[in-house]
Amino acid sequence: MHIYKYTLLILTLILNSAYSSIAQDAYNIDKVVIDAGHGGKDSGAVGKHSKEKTIALSVALKVGKLINDNIKGVDIIYTRDKDVFVELHKRADIANKSKADVLISIHCNASSSTKAKGTETWIIGTSRSEKNLAVAKKENAAILLEADYSKNYNNFDPNSTESYIMFEMLQNSYRGQSMLLAQSVQNQFRDRMHRVDRGVKEAGFLVLVYSTMPSILVELGFISNAEEEKFLLSEQGQDYLASAIYRAFRDYKNSMEKGKETSETIIEEKANTVADTTKVDNKKEESAYFGVQFTTSTSIKKASDFKNIENVWHYSQNGSYKYVSGEFSSFSKAKKALKNITKSYSDAFIVSFINDKRVSRKECETKINELNK
Repeated sequence: MHIYKYTLLILTLILNSAYSSIAQDAYNIDKVVIDAGHGGKDSGAVGKHSKEKTIALSVALKVGKLINDNIKGVDIIYTRDKDVFVELHKRADIANKSKADVLISIHCNASSSTKAKGTETWIIGTSRSEKNLAVAKKENAAILLEADYSKNYNNFDPNSTESYIMFEMLQNSYRGQSMLLAQSVQNQFRDRMHRVDRGVKEAGFLVLVYSTMPSILVELGFISNAEEEKFLLSEQGQDYLASAIYRAFRDYKNSMEKGKETSETIIEEKANTVADTTKVDNKKEESAYFGVQFTTSTSIKKASDFKNIENVWHYSQNGSYKYVSGEFSSFSKAKKALKNITKSYSDAFIVSFINDKRVSRKECETKINELNK
């Protein structure tokens, strides 16, 4: 296990150093890196008539052109603009060294089931389910094609579940902004294109892990599904997908530059609680508790929107509303509630709070023990 502790230490030092060295203006989005997934000897997912690398590149170039043609003053940087192999860590290096404001990585999905379909957008986080972990493993497996992958990624093994433990402790300074952009992409896919919405998800994608700016990974659809593969291969389909991503970026840029709050401070919206009755604030002067976060939205929801979910409340973060069930005095109680909630929301997970601010599980448990003495 010591090798993974060492990996975590190295990775944390790398990211902390990068964060401190990049003075990024959160209100001025004028440089975007567009990453076409895979390339060259790395085909990515393969359909009956297509390769992920080809579709990703075509859509990436279309997104860049739309931004360039319609938004003045935004520099477009491609990690690749032709069919070449680019190592994952070099993709992140391109974004970091250019001091980009946003990284958008574009991919296609595949499944053993030919019925699987829909779009999903990912941000850096813990692979909280076997399905999420499988997707991360599949995308990260590209590093096995690199000559010195063990050295480049500090002995990270993309096929080992244990390797992903490091992401439990990884703090991403741009999580909130990434979530806002990712949700905007999914909204465009769902509301304007009427694609099946598989939601915003979290996992340990290395291209996002090593990037020191708001970053997302977009899965355009399943090339293992005949209907979606046909759409993904078509000029019209690619134009529509590129336009959706462009509009999401445009809306995100406008939102950020209007001066919306972008810090990672979490403020509970008690005055606008989703409960049908006013939530009573009967906490002690200091409080610590766990909750089950089950969904995110860019707009306020009502309690009636969440069937079979009890004690729903929300907090706001970077323009998004995070919906949580319960305030539990122990992790075990929250875990029991999580089991029921995942029946309706498969990506639900446990969150920890001290005095209404998000903290780690360890910090929360320590504070609960202190308060109970």
